[in-house]
Amino acid sequence: MLRLEDLTLFVRAAALNSFSDAAREAGVPPAQVSSAIKRLENALHIRLFARSTRSLRLTVEGESWLPYALQMLETLRAGLQKIQASDNEVSGTLQIAVPSDLGRHLLLSVFRDFRERHPALRLRLLFSDQIADVFKDPVDVAFRYGVNADASYVALPVAPDNRRVLVASPDWLARHGRPTTLGELAQHNALTFVLRGKLHDRWTLLADGNIHEVNVQSTIMSDDAEAIRRLAIAGEGIAYKSWLDVSEDVQAGRLQVILPQYQGERVPLNMICPHRQQLSPAVRLLYEAVKARCDSLASFAAQSHCN
Repeated sequence: MLRLEDLTLFVRAAALNSFSDAAREAGVPPAQVSSAIKRLENALHIRLFARSTRSLRLTVEGESWLPYALQMLETLRAGLQKIQASDNEVSGTLQIAVPSDLGRHLLLSVFRDFRERHPALRLRLLFSDQIADVFKDPVDVAFRYGVNADASYVALPVAPDNRRVLVASPDWLARHGRPTTLGELAQHNALTFVLRGKLHDRWTLLADGNIHEVNVQSTIMSDDAEAIRRLAIAGEGIAYKSWLDVSEDVQAGRLQVILPQYQGERVPLNMICPHRQQLSPAVRLLYEAVKARCDSLASFAAQSHCN
């Protein structure tokens, strides 16, 4: 008989590549994780992990069995939610991964309103610019920017037409002037983003069917997208941001769109799920709430990009 706790510890140890980290996360002694893995290996008659004093990794058999362990845990969790929830109520815990700026600035109010409408539901919010692995990380859904090129998971479009825009504060523009050409843009200080160690200092813009690339110079760089937005509002330079991240700042006058004759790169927003079985009523309702908030910004986007 396989134990639920053993399955859970195996999945977390596989995701973290560490028995001690899995134990710390679960609040149990490391020896308890080792015992859980040993029980599973004895029950399955396979070796799940290759261990050494310096490393821990899944064996080929462990890699093959991991998706089934994840599916068993999800089936158990879905069953518990089904029997605990009334016909018109969603309950349980919904774990959501969101890019930092989008989550803290735009969607936090959506999440608060959503939980107020569904008081039996608990939300676990994970704000980070690191891309969540919906198969290994402890998340039910992830909101992710970019074109979906991976058919192994379900991607529901939230804001398919979202693009990047060039923005700066009124104070910055008053002190340094408003760039009217891409050549002038290259002379201004840019606020650049670092993702997985790569500095994004080449900005791509489109006009009249032509693609233009601008190499920008920056005195401030950050791996936190929210920090880039805050620096732009503070008048430290020009930022190249997702419209969803800065829409409310543009509406409030804290930032202004510059060079609107150029279209920024497409950065569609999708809601990612590992598989369709996880499209529970709670997930579908959350999707509708977030999409409605993003849709409300579409008309204002068109106006701002034309001014």
